[in-house]
Amino acid sequence: MKKTLVFAILLFSSFTLLIAQENDVDKEKELIKKVIQNAYVDGLCNNTDLDAVNKGFHPGFSLLSVGHTGDIMHKTPIYNWIQYAESGKKSKKLKYSFQNELTTIKYQFIDVTGKAAVAKIDFYEGDELKFIDYLSLLKFETGWKIVTKTYHALPKKKE
Repeated sequence: MKKTLVFAILLFSSFTLLIAQENDVDKEKELIKKVIQNAYVDGLCNNTDLDAVNKGFHPGFSLLSVGHTGDIMHKTPIYNWIQYAESGKKSKKLKYSFQNELTTIKYQFIDVTGKAAVAKIDFYEGDELKFIDYLSLLKFETGWKIVTKTYHALPKKKE
């Protein structure tokens, strides 16, 4: 009887701990979504809001991409990406930082392990899916920060 009671208590404790951990991960995923929306989607792409960008991107952030030859990797620091956004908005040729359509995203998944996370998102300009983005984030004392982005550009639609 004692063994059964101890086993039941251990099983219940383990189950409770698993639920608590799952709730913590769900909470972290919501915080990550907020950072991505505020800093990346609205801050960088739609509004060129430097305060939002600086809050959500780590100063050491890099946008990593493959060149047209397929053998060269390009590394764009956040300060250069911000300059591109500001230039686009100031040019008056574009309605938003990089484009004339509002940027929206859909999450394919967010995976969190401790203080590290990755988000795979569908990146839309207006109704058109343009990129599949992979954002890496780390959790600092000040919260989650986007530290790298890699992406796949989808083929342009033929008109």
